[in-house]
Amino acid sequence: MSETPARKVRAPEAPPSGLFDRLLRSGKSITHGITMIPIYLVASLLVGVSITPGIFVYRAISGLAEGLSTGIQTLSMGVGIAAAFFTYGFTLLFVIPLANLPIRRSIRACRGSYHSALFLPWYLHNSLAYIVRYSFLDFVTPTPLNHLYFRMMGMKVGKNAQINTSNISDAALLTIEENATIGGSATIIAHYAQGGYLILAPTVIRKGATVGILATIMADVEIGEGAKILPNSVVLPKTRVPAGETWGGVPARKIDLLRESRAPSETQS
Repeated sequence: MSETPARKVRAPEAPPSGLFDRLLRSGKSITHGITMIPIYLVASLLVGVSITPGIFVYRAISGLAEGLSTGIQTLSMGVGIAAAFFTYGFTLLFVIPLANLPIRRSIRACRGSYHSALFLPWYLHNSLAYIVRYSFLDFVTPTPLNHLYFRMMGMKVGKNAQINTSNISDAALLTIEENATIGGSATIIAHYAQGGYLILAPTVIRKGATVGILATIMADVEIGEGAKILPNSVVLPKTRVPAGETWGGVPARKIDLLRESRAPSETQS
């Protein structure tokens, strides 16, 4: 996989002066709620489209038991509901990325006021992703299907990478290179808030790196080639973990494993 180019984060500027941005700032709760209405409408449409094949499956399976005993009819309904759910889930894995395709191209590293039109594509991108994440993604994690889904959402995923988590946001700003391993329930994001600003910045996991279970990798982080992040660690924004090093803790720092292994014997002597 080719090297990821240096990342540039747009410098903070004066608050946007457009009418929409002024409305967002002046009535944050009200305008935020109004802005959510079209997002929920879009989500309803996409979920409805994804449910439709499941309804056909349910009707086909439950219809096989017409005229049979109540027990057989009930069983067929149960199987039909289960089959409809999985049909919905597999359909959703493709419908959401298709809807996200024109959005992900608008997401780039930037910094600005949270209540700004600048972040609407990012907000919609994650809103769509969360529909899949909280309804079906765990059922295909880790399998080639979750790799395919993340790639369609804009994530760069290298060959033989392992992603054993669904706790991923900002897919369009993430790179996981070949042979990297993401442990169970690890969290990887590409945004954070600081000094009243919302910041989007790419996060990169290099070749052969390992992120332990329940670790958190935040925005504007680069985990070097072959590096290891220990379980339950938190790698803060703007951190660069050099190749081959082991980091752990909250916040994560370099750990000298040789020194750690010698410490007990030195203490006993």
